[in-house]
Amino acid sequence: MASLGWSCMTSFLTYETNKSVVVKSWSLGIINRLVQLMIISYFVGYVFLYERAYQEADTAIESSVITKVKGFGKLENNVMDVADYIYPPQGEGVFSIITTVITTHNQFQGICPEIDEKFNCSTNAECTKHLNSVLTNGIITGVCNTSVGTCESEGWCPAENDSVKIKPMAEFVNFTIYIKNSIRFPLYNVTRGNFPPTIEPKKCIHDRISNSLCPVFRVGDILNQTTHNVTELAEKGGEIGINIEWMCNLDQDVELCLPKYSFTKLDAPFEKSKISKGYNFRFAKYYKTADGTEFRTLHKAYAVRFEVKVTGTARKFSLIPTVINVMAALTSIGMGTILCDIILLNCLKGAQQYKEKKFEEVSEAQIRASLTPSPGSQLSVRRGNNCYSDSGAISISTDY
Repeated sequence: MASLGWSCMTSFLTYETNKSVVVKSWSLGIINRLVQLMIISYFVGYVFLYERAYQEADTAIESSVITKVKGFGKLENNVMDVADYIYPPQGEGVFSIITTVITTHNQFQGICPEIDEKFNCSTNAECTKHLNSVLTNGIITGVCNTSVGTCESEGWCPAENDSVKIKPMAEFVNFTIYIKNSIRFPLYNVTRGNFPPTIEPKKCIHDRISNSLCPVFRVGDILNQTTHNVTELAEKGGEIGINIEWMCNLDQDVELCLPKYSFTKLDAPFEKSKISKGYNFRFAKYYKTADGTEFRTLHKAYAVRFEVKVTGTARKFSLIPTVINVMAALTSIGMGTILCDIILLNCLKGAQQYKEKKFEEVSEAQIRASLTPSPGSQLSVRRGNNCYSDSGAISISTDY
């Protein structure tokens, strides 16, 4: 029993290594080294240098945005300031600059005829088909006002006529937009602002080449970068995205963590659409007469809507992703061997000879023959000590 245990211990505490076959072939050697070089170049050049896979990334950016617009323009011979053309009031990350306003004065609650010609009628029956329509200025009553030839609706009267032509405020391209943005990367507790102390506030107007860090933007410059038609934009409105991107390598000086600005045309998918083209909204100002009757002034505003979007990623060296990617690189180098084996064993002349050198086939009959000594042979197998290791090797000894 002790002998069997010792035999098992001896078999277990052994070391096995793979048998290597050296193939002296120029073509296979070149292919092998080229594949290895491509894999190493990919991991070093792309994975580590470009993607910086040795770093841990924090994309959970926390951001605060404050905006302020400055400038004066003229609309219907009235001088407009920020209180007139900015909606909603100053300070939001989403705001609109009104370029055209169609105003309907002194609207009171009552019943009045519609303006649009699609509500033309000569009898009441022609108006009943418009009941529950949402394209009217009020609730259709089903009565035809024969004096003007259109259906009547109940609501704010007189009805709005939004087909009138108003000359837009052309000066809006000279307005400036100041964006104050502060961000924080919580994983590294890094806080940054988009107004570096080196910038002179009084001389600050954003320019992609000479002053790319200045957060004061001229509207006309933004429109040039988004290729908007300024005239059409002023008449029908539109939507523009202001993108602030923070890409920070915290292995370097934190002062190099700076924003990059870009602008996008958010309404581009609707340029050829017959509906939902441009951007407009309505708002009203309410008043009361001396006897307490409420009335209002309705404004239909065409505006350029700006939306500030903040994105960012902070990266810093971390041991875990470094080890993972180094191991992936070392493992991938073995792909060269796999490819060369496929070519060696299937494509080259003498593939059968290569297979015979690389693979050794052993049958059960051969194993039994090797374990059964022939008559007169001194080869013997120790009985009772046949203890196998994990690899399936058997211990065989020869006695002289």
